[in-house]
Order: sequence, then C-alpha cells, then structure tokens
Amino acid sequence: MHTTDRTIELDCSKLTPTLFQRLVAGLAPLVALFRGFRNRMEINALHDLNDSQLRDIGLTRSDLTSAFLASTFFEDPSEHLTRSARKRWSLSLFRPYQE
Repeated sequence: MHTTDRTIELDCSKLTPTLFQRLVAGLAPLVALFRGFRNRMEINALHDLNDSQLRDIGLTRSDLTSAFLASTFFEDPSEHLTRSARKRWSLSLFRPYQE
C-alpha cells in the first residue's frame, strides 16, 4: 500500500454548538431589547440637561426628539444620537471659530 492511497478525513465542518453557545444565542435578542430600553431611559434623562450642556456633548434638543421619532420601540435610539453628534463634530471642523 502506498502512502498516496491513504487519506485522513477530518469532519471540521460539522461542529455543533455547545450548550453555552446555544444559550447565548437564544438570549441575545433579550439582551438587545434590554440594552435598547436602558438607552431609552438614559436619553430620556438627557432632557433634564440645559442647552449648553447638550451642546458640550455635541447634541441639541431636536436631536433628542428626532432620535425617539426615528426609532421604533424595539430599536435603540442611541445610534441615531451618535450619528448626529459625529456629524455635527465633523461639520464644526470646517467652520471658523466664533466667540
């Protein structure tokens, strides 16, 4: 028998997930829902800040209301606020300094 006649078959493609991996995958939607709810509560607390404090973190009152209006109850509105703050920051780089 030649060595070229012998092959080793490895079943690497048939990996089954472990119990922990299945549990994590099953709980992921619940964790995302909880995170979205928690972020909604935090954004709601941002309404207590005055306009200069919101400007310090790169937001406006209209950003807060549009984040709630743009997202459904099950979506995370913090992503909208992050995009708004980054967009405002990048636009401020090209604007001359005003006192």
